[in-house]
Amino acid sequence: MPSITSPSDCQTVITTFDTTPGTCQDLLDALQNAYTAFISKQAGFIGAGLHVNDAQTRIAIYSQWRRREDFQAMLRSDEMRDHHRRFNALCRSFEPVMYDVASVYG
Repeated sequence: MPSITSPSDCQTVITTFDTTPGTCQDLLDALQNAYTAFISKQAGFIGAGLHVNDAQTRIAIYSQWRRREDFQAMLRSDEMRDHHRRFNALCRSFEPVMYDVASVYG
């Protein structure tokens, strides 16, 4: 399971998707399928949380990986490229960004 700590010994990735209320559920289904069938089984995967805004126009995923190279290897795989093509058809844009945890509160 994901755990937010600072300093962190893992790679944090936040991916945001710009979608519409008409395609939000379809995109969410595709993302859940990708995590269940493929992403969660990849080397270095720790955990992820999928978030949807009230207007169903944005989806955000917070994921953690043991190393940035693990995440990059997953992205470069043929299967993930196929998933990305499906995601791209269901949203205006999406962007995965790697982050370092700067601070934790609570």
